[in-house]
Amino acid sequence: MMINYERIDHVYVCVPPGKEHEANQFYISVMGFEPKIRPADLDGSSGYWYQLPNMELHIGTELGPNNSKRHFAMQVTDLAAARQHLEKHGINIIEEVPIQGRDRFTFHDPYGNRMEFLAYH
Repeated sequence: MMINYERIDHVYVCVPPGKEHEANQFYISVMGFEPKIRPADLDGSSGYWYQLPNMELHIGTELGPNNSKRHFAMQVTDLAAARQHLEKHGINIIEEVPIQGRDRFTFHDPYGNRMEFLAYH
């Protein structure tokens, strides 16, 4: 079984705690990114989202080197099949805060890189 990828949905980068507003100004003023409203499901956390052509950029604060939130997210055609495929290969699936309109989970590759798979509904 193969995982059927549709596209890279977003990239999540981190900034030091307390630098979110400064980073937001950089991404808007210097980079020219278009701000996007974050889903209300994430109101308990800080960060900003931006709409880029064909994908989004998300920023938030770093939790530390052993618990990084940095990742890229791939949209897949069949999230359940992708989960099953990863679990078959011994990958531990991490459930994430639900976001309305998206089903998603994260995992770490064998080298510690965090990744997210998602599907829209």
